[in-house]
Amino acid sequence: MDEQHWLAERFAEHRSHLRAVAFRMLGSLSEADDALQEAWLRASRADVGQVDNMAGWLTTVVARVCLNMLRSRGQRREEPLDIQAADPMLGPASAGDPEHEVVMADSVGVALLVVLDTLGPAERLAFVLHDLFAVPFEEIAPMLERSPEATRQLASRARRRVKGATPVPHVDLARQREIVEAFLSATRGQDFRALITMLHPEVTLRADRAVMLTAEPVMVAGSEPVAKGAMAAMQRAQFTGPALLDGAVGLVMAPHGHLRVALTFTIADGLITAIDVIAEPDRLGQLHLAVLD
Repeated sequence: MDEQHWLAERFAEHRSHLRAVAFRMLGSLSEADDALQEAWLRASRADVGQVDNMAGWLTTVVARVCLNMLRSRGQRREEPLDIQAADPMLGPASAGDPEHEVVMADSVGVALLVVLDTLGPAERLAFVLHDLFAVPFEEIAPMLERSPEATRQLASRARRRVKGATPVPHVDLARQREIVEAFLSATRGQDFRALITMLHPEVTLRADRAVMLTAEPVMVAGSEPVAKGAMAAMQRAQFTGPALLDGAVGLVMAPHGHLRVALTFTIADGLITAIDVIAEPDRLGQLHLAVLD
């Protein structure tokens, strides 16, 4: 067996792991696949005769490619206005296999992808490789041309962003999360009866102008109207998961890791009394978002 054939088999053997690394680094399945293609081209031209740990070496190659891609992005990518405005609850259409990408985002955690999207390339690399894939700082540091201690500090700063601020005092986050996840499950599953049981009879839902593309925010009151409106919207929602928003449990919708819509909930005595649907960029930018444990 020649070296190229042997290397191709090793690359295929570790492909799932390498794709997982690239997806967390880039937040996009299509970009992750592009990174793997570039990594294979680099690997196929390299002398691997002295490589003892093929999985670790290939991870390093993929990570370097992803780092270059993150650095080359420059300003935050923006989808065409007509795509974003067409349906902020859905987000822009994705290339490749959108259903697979939704599954990947759910498995990683939508909130984590959103927070990772706010990190600089070096912080993101240090955090993803060390905290998510247990790569030692001594192996990450050369990729960033920094010392292991400086790389450790990068990961520490990223970790603080992921954990976020202290939750609101005297709030039962576990109970909040249970209710919010039940809301998501009921709306996705179109279970009207289950949804009604978790809404206060006088619940209100407010959607800002960017959600509905209206001149003024839209307000709906009453459990049945709110339930119908929520089910109609959330049935179409993708890339959605729980997150800590300003210290309380809410939902974020983030195609490709880019925050598009957030839902905050007011909960009293085990019932949802108010829902605020936020899509205006200025309001989204003011939210303090973190990953739930």
